[in-house]
Amino acid sequence: MIEKAAVLGAGSWGTALSLAMADRGLEVTTYGNEPKVAEDLNTNHRNSKYLPDVDLPTNVKGSVDIGDVIDKPLILMVVPSQVARIVLKDVAAAGIPESTLLLTCTKGIDPSTGKLMHQLIEEIFPNNPIAVLSGPSHAEEVANRMATAAVIGCADVAVAERVQEVFTLPWFRTYTSEDVVGIELGSTVKNVFAIAAGIIDGLGLGDNTKAAMVTRGLAEMTRLGTALGGKPETFRGLSGIGDLIVTCYSVHSRNNRFGRLLGEGKTLDEAIATVTQVAEGVPNAKNAFEMARKLNVRTPLIDEVYAVLFENKSTTEALESLLNRDLRAEDED
Repeated sequence: MIEKAAVLGAGSWGTALSLAMADRGLEVTTYGNEPKVAEDLNTNHRNSKYLPDVDLPTNVKGSVDIGDVIDKPLILMVVPSQVARIVLKDVAAAGIPESTLLLTCTKGIDPSTGKLMHQLIEEIFPNNPIAVLSGPSHAEEVANRMATAAVIGCADVAVAERVQEVFTLPWFRTYTSEDVVGIELGSTVKNVFAIAAGIIDGLGLGDNTKAAMVTRGLAEMTRLGTALGGKPETFRGLSGIGDLIVTCYSVHSRNNRFGRLLGEGKTLDEAIATVTQVAEGVPNAKNAFEMARKLNVRTPLIDEVYAVLFENKSTTEALESLLNRDLRAEDED
């Protein structure tokens, strides 16, 4: 059993995962770049900035020193995808053993290469065991110990089971899968559809519209994911339809809130300024759009979200474009 772990990223998700591991009995170091957050963790056993009113176990410690991370046998990456390469290179420069297990919980794509997070980690740490954790798991609910299920992906079943042992609690259940690509792709592009769901809400549309978008979003996710090498059944699981549902319908979803602001008529800059935490769906939309072009995969929903975010297309024009496309069979690729 792993007894110590470090978490790269002291935001809401990193803190919630720290709490879960602490409940399991691990000594957890939560690393971030904000001294006030680290002090709050150590002095008040809270992260008042990102998870106010959640009391944290005393075996969660905060740090802004990368040196406090490198001796832990399990390191979680929970930083935004845009800065993941920078943080991982800092860890590499500090030096970690090849036995250190690296677990990515970041839902995104490396903007400089288009790599998924586990592929980015493989690039920088080619000899370390690597796994991914994903699923419908809002930080706010995990931090309040609400029943949650997630999936752990790793080509090495033994490594996945080591992580599964850490994330086995009375209120947190995990499954394993060998389809790392499918898990990561699903967890990444669902943020794009969450923005679309928010736009639907902001435009004042109803359940019919959102249900249609979620269903067709799943079809796009599956097409893109299988073209990348993922398994179709993965997208019917926790990291696919499970994460898609929760992020498109939940009040906790920052991507949904971001999309709602766009639907209400806010500009991109105004929406970014209003949503205080990173909305991963914005860079993910660009990366997913470019990936689909490279793989020659049809992704009309992703294309329209991209057009709204990066080509100044209005949300109503995007909706009209989707509804007036050429007719086709539902199961057509």
